[in-house]
Amino acid sequence: MKHIKVLGSGCKNCETTANLLRIAAQEAGVEVEIEKVTDIADIMSYGVMSTPGIVIDEQLVHAGGLPAPDMVRQWVTG
Repeated sequence: MKHIKVLGSGCKNCETTANLLRIAAQEAGVEVEIEKVTDIADIMSYGVMSTPGIVIDEQLVHAGGLPAPDMVRQWVTG
């Protein structure tokens, strides 16, 4: 199981990013746990200055703006 954190304030882009990750995981048949991190100190501890940020298994893979669907599929299946 992959542990995924979506870093952000809960804005629309953060919600959309979490949904993209959830859908990609379902389509790939990959079990994921998605956690939303809204605490600014926690977000900044990953070095993220613009959200949403995505952390997969404690590795930052994306920060700022909506990720491309191809990248989301790659992160979930990789």
